[in-house]
Amino acid sequence: MIIFPAIDIRKGKCVRLQQGEFDRESIFGENPVEIASQWLEKGAQYLHIVDLDGALEGRPVHLALIKEVSEKLPIPIQVGGGIRTLEDIQKVLETGVSRIILGTSAVLKKDFVEQAIQLFGERIAVSIDAKNGWIAVDGWKTVTDLKALDYAKTLQDIGLKTIIYTDISKDGMLSGPNYSELVEMKKNLEINLIASGGISSREDVSQLEKMDFYGAIIGKALYTGDIRLEDL
Repeated sequence: MIIFPAIDIRKGKCVRLQQGEFDRESIFGENPVEIASQWLEKGAQYLHIVDLDGALEGRPVHLALIKEVSEKLPIPIQVGGGIRTLEDIQKVLETGVSRIILGTSAVLKKDFVEQAIQLFGERIAVSIDAKNGWIAVDGWKTVTDLKALDYAKTLQDIGLKTIIYTDISKDGMLSGPNYSELVEMKKNLEINLIASGGISSREDVSQLEKMDFYGAIIGKALYTGDIRLEDL
């Protein structure tokens, strides 16, 4: 299982939010490039970067910063946040990252996802952010009437290879993942699944590995020291 240290960028700094709320922010580093280098030193094999300003504005904002991280680190990086058009995908890929994560854009425009998969193949992932099994969009501000599992099946049917599943009620809370939802996703899908949200202990990571998840994104627990990347 791949461990993805998460670097969330807001106003050029490395931050963590609680349940995706921008007024519940903790700053963990002034320089995301330095933070990325630290995770590399501790054994990271893949990085997860979210452009939070991009997610708010609906367009990539921190391309220069992402390019700097990509050029300095010899490991693959996946990036999400505000990527809403094929042109956006192209711009972010030009920074040298390996995989693009589509969020709100994927949920609201199915044709766009199909085009993206046709053009960029396995370099496209979709982040399904859900609350109690229902998809949330627009920086988690709006909960839709779309079931996460139903949508995931649709994505699988059109050729998507990787899904990131985040339970937003757990994100940044250090309370453990939503295992019941993760079990449902794993049981009903045959594609690469990355778990995200609430992973707060080594036991959580071990449990996800036993469930045969492709990857786990860990954010706050790495920054607080509840999980040591080098131990994993």
